[in-house]
Amino acid sequence: MTAPSDSPYKNRRRWLAVVASCAVAVMALLAGVYGIGHLRSNPAAAECAPALETASRLAPLVRGEVAALAVARTPFRLPDLTFKDSAGHEHTLAEWRGRTVLLNLWATWCVPCRKEMPALDTLQADLGGAKFDVVAVNIDTRDPQKPLKFLKDVGIAHLAYYADDSAKVFQELKAAGKAFGMPTTLLLDRSGCEIGEMAGPAEWASADGIKLVSAAAGRAE
Repeated sequence: MTAPSDSPYKNRRRWLAVVASCAVAVMALLAGVYGIGHLRSNPAAAECAPALETASRLAPLVRGEVAALAVARTPFRLPDLTFKDSAGHEHTLAEWRGRTVLLNLWATWCVPCRKEMPALDTLQADLGGAKFDVVAVNIDTRDPQKPLKFLKDVGIAHLAYYADDSAKVFQELKAAGKAFGMPTTLLLDRSGCEIGEMAGPAEWASADGIKLVSAAAGRAE
């Protein structure tokens, strides 16, 4: 017969075992829920893996005139942003799938934006084509002729004109944590996934900018 004094210790061991089992079950459940939630919140994780590889490869080129580019650390595919051309025809970002894109949001009331436009125009002239495009989207919300006049006055000849007078494009990117001021520029891979983002202007047509964008687009320097 077991001594009565042993019973409390056995009961305590049983209680601890039950608690430990429950803890393991809860941890497993939480891990499963977190894993499912992570997959749901990052549906483009697999599709954007190449963009992260490109970002890592380009990191040594983020210097000089483009040193402010923040290379992507987590997968992010841009929403299918909508904007219009000068004739009022609607376009979506999906139309540029298959090309590396430098997406730039600008406005005439933004002094750094205005200073940056000639460099973006030159970049498009030098590298624009089947593999790469600069997509500059104006977000002026008042006089639609003002940005057109500005581009003409400063001699912008190679950039296609796109605009969103509701500024919804900016708001969508801001909601995603990708736009906090003007100008905002994102470098995207052929699947529309982020390679890097720039807050503020840059000399994109500089030697540093050309080298970075050429490498991103898979073009010889």
